[in-house]
Amino acid sequence: MVILCLYFNKITTITKNSGKFRMSEGSKKTTDNAHAAKTADRPWLFRTYAGHSNAKASNELYKTNLKKGQTGLSVAFDLPTQTGYDSDHILAQGEVGKVGVPISHLGDMETLFHEIPLDQMNTSMTINATAPWLLALYIACAEKQGLDRSKLSGTTQNDLIKEYLSRGTYIFPPQQSMRLITDVISFTYNQVPKWNPMNVCSYHLQEAGATPVQELAYALATAISVLDAVKDSGQVPDHDFSKVVGRISFFVNAGVRFVTELCKMRAFTRLWDEICQERYGVTEEEYRRFRYGVQVNSLGLTEQQPENNVYRILIEMLAVVLSKDARARAVQLPAWNEAMGLPRPWDQQWSLRLQQIVAFETDLLEYGDIFNGSTEIENKVQALMKEAKEELARIEEMGGAIAAVESSYMKGKLVESAAQRFRDIESGDLTVIGVNKHTETEPSPLTTGEDNGFLKTDDAAEVQQIKKLKLWRQNRNAHDVEHALSQLKTAAMTNDNIMESSIACAHAGVTTGEWAQTLREIFGEFRAPTGVGQSSLNEGDQDHLVKIRAELDELTTKIGRRPKILVGKPGLDGHSNGAEQIAVRAKEAGYEVVYEGIRLTPSQIVNAALEEGVHIIGLSILSGSHVPLVKEIILKMKTAGISDIPVVVGGIIPKDDAEHLLELGVAAVYTPKDFDLGSILSDITNILSAPYKTAAE
Repeated sequence: MVILCLYFNKITTITKNSGKFRMSEGSKKTTDNAHAAKTADRPWLFRTYAGHSNAKASNELYKTNLKKGQTGLSVAFDLPTQTGYDSDHILAQGEVGKVGVPISHLGDMETLFHEIPLDQMNTSMTINATAPWLLALYIACAEKQGLDRSKLSGTTQNDLIKEYLSRGTYIFPPQQSMRLITDVISFTYNQVPKWNPMNVCSYHLQEAGATPVQELAYALATAISVLDAVKDSGQVPDHDFSKVVGRISFFVNAGVRFVTELCKMRAFTRLWDEICQERYGVTEEEYRRFRYGVQVNSLGLTEQQPENNVYRILIEMLAVVLSKDARARAVQLPAWNEAMGLPRPWDQQWSLRLQQIVAFETDLLEYGDIFNGSTEIENKVQALMKEAKEELARIEEMGGAIAAVESSYMKGKLVESAAQRFRDIESGDLTVIGVNKHTETEPSPLTTGEDNGFLKTDDAAEVQQIKKLKLWRQNRNAHDVEHALSQLKTAAMTNDNIMESSIACAHAGVTTGEWAQTLREIFGEFRAPTGVGQSSLNEGDQDHLVKIRAELDELTTKIGRRPKILVGKPGLDGHSNGAEQIAVRAKEAGYEVVYEGIRLTPSQIVNAALEEGVHIIGLSILSGSHVPLVKEIILKMKTAGISDIPVVVGGIIPKDDAEHLLELGVAAVYTPKDFDLGSILSDITNILSAPYKTAAE
């Protein structure tokens, strides 16, 4: 994935100097038109969203990109780091280095930024539950470089509310998470003034099913709840509160419905300006500016005819760059093949070139907003604003975003919207080229070759990371670690700001898992509502499920009770949208459904299968850890004497891995090309019925 950051004040480039990297002023884009050259907006700064395997490999990737002209860093962390576990924790099995870089301690952070001066970087860190800790490690790393923390610039995503609703990398209960968000914001505005302490992220809300109105309302409700909490904490004096408002940024999603998405961003800009003025009394225009980055929609990428994804990505990008008054400052593009597996460097380069062509070859930046004065655009913007305000009012009446999370209101609405999207694709009401229309195709030369068109991570990276982690624990000063963790515990229990004690922990050699476990013992852990029980059938669903229900009735007679399916999310992958929709549809079809949410160990899944007496297990894994996790579950099922229960698996699973899973004994494998949930359920029902049909024959 690739990020371009748009700034209006200057261009910078990276030059190499004696093995180090330094920032230097770049020249303005030149055009044939002298007047245009004087008035054109500055083009984008370039950076890539990257991190994999281990800190050393990621550091080499960063430095290579910087030498090529990249001017900022965006760090992807692996799931154990995101959820507060060390690499050797049982839940980290198979997840280390898969979707990002593992950072277990200060040594890892120093390796990650070796020979990269942090006072000359703008570093974005996609981190939420452990945001205070990763920021503490980053600050400690800078201080080890001899740098003043006030010189650092960058962003921590730090949006836990959307984690409860969509992505699932939360740890603590909502109120305690809000306290940590507040601490980071209150600390950075004073100590690290150029840092964006929170990136309100509606991107994953759309991935979980949010409509444009829900994306607007839920993101703004999150920002309001956070700012209210900061104000109530008393950590920021009233005369400085406008500065805090001005440091809040957003990260949104852009789908393929071009006009609607463009109008959504114009609505976002106006609504945020109104909230800043009317709710918080911000008079300075610079502090009311809606500063946002965007990743265009990954949900809409298809495994079928994946070359079509390039066109989708371009259309989605245009929705957030064409309107100058609502233009993104950062645009992050997925690669064309992300529905198949991890993109290779060439695939990322292709996405980067797409943005460079728009920025440097077109005349886009030479004009004002080309949509001002359009009646159609204005009407759509007003309609979105009206509906979003109505939804915001409903959330406000509940007590704000936290209350709407705890009551499962927002989660239930997202599951309901996602279910409708699946139904529309299945019925053909929502056209997806290559999936439910114009499915005929020639073989793609892009997906041939020995790598099958995507990158496969090194399985040895996890073993190496664990070995280094154990060595780190052996070589540190145990007394310093104990003292630092005691300070952290005291701060957490006395409501002192958590950041200074976290930075002290970083310097002492505390690990990610130790920091998180200390807070777990004080704050507790949280399991967010699944929202699955709130879905409702419509008439079309009733007709579609008649055949499956008839088969289930027949099967019920044969086995003596309703068939029961366990839908499981093993490991740390929190992207639960697919699992939720299978659970919803199975329940609608007449199955008894056991779904306990995300983040389960293989042992917990096998124990649940035993205790619940299930007839089939469905596993959903999107992090790339499907082979080791499924292997472990099947092994434990044999030990428990339930190896006769069929197992089916869904996720982003390459063909070779799918064949390996089938060899392990998995009954069926489903990938993004299997979009028809009715067909999947019918297939599962046939798997259950097969033994009885064979006996009858």
